Amino acid sequence: MNICFQKTYQRAFGTFPLNGEVLGHAIEAAIAVGYRAFDTAQWYGNEAVTGAALKASGVAREDLCITTKVNPDNFAEERFLPSVEQSLKALQVDQVDTLLLHWPEPTGNIAPSLRLLQKALEMGFTRNIGVSNYTVQMMRDARAILDAPIVTNQVEFQPLLNQDKLLAAANETGIPLSSYCSVARGEVFKYPIFGTIGAGYGKTAAQVVLRWILQKGLPLNTMSTKPDNIRANFDIMDFTLSSIDMARIDAMSAIGYRVVTRDLVPIAPDWD
Repeated sequence: MNICFQKTYQRAFGTFPLNGEVLGHAIEAAIAVGYRAFDTAQWYGNEAVTGAALKASGVAREDLCITTKVNPDNFAEERFLPSVEQSLKALQVDQVDTLLLHWPEPTGNIAPSLRLLQKALEMGFTRNIGVSNYTVQMMRDARAILDAPIVTNQVEFQPLLNQDKLLAAANETGIPLSSYCSVARGEVFKYPIFGTIGAGYGKTAAQVVLRWILQKGLPLNTMSTKPDNIRANFDIMDFTLSSIDMARIDAMSAIGYRVVTRDLVPIAPDWD
């Protein structure tokens, strides 16, 4: 089984929006506490820094799980595969572990980019393929279009947003979800319930939220530049939230707060 889907790698270090020395130091700290999964993207403009930092870490390539994503600007047939080759060059690897489509095709026609994604898999540029920011219907369509397994749909998943429909679609299609914006860019910290629950386990509010996501069945991406926070975000495997506390957190989805709206990302799909 590919290392990216073992329990140890359920916690990935996300690199957005970091770059330069700040990103290099953050990756160094992440490696030190135990992170071995790292998430980047063409869109982030930091693949080269990510690749250099991972190379400098001394961790063997086979012990790393590297994910990158193809920018929609590169979905045209003449640009797709060359852009992936450039990503591999920047990351200093022969192949990534997982290659995602970062966003659905803005025109709504997702079939061409999905077929190019599968071609990248067949050419050995990646070990696995997936998507990001796909809606329920897009997940169904993608499953019908592709022959190869789709290993994830990376989406905003945090306790202030109800994603039950996407979870149901994951079960229906066999396309697992993974989480970004796991603490809603800090919005969750406005609500005392997470800290209150954390106090009962000797954990922080952030650790409670991240543990909730894992217990919902999703791998997650977290990002910080502070070594103490990087360590705390990784240190979430030594406690289990009770069913009562899980239900209390589930109820927070009624707030309906979404980070990634079209105001933030104009090409975001119509989530509903």
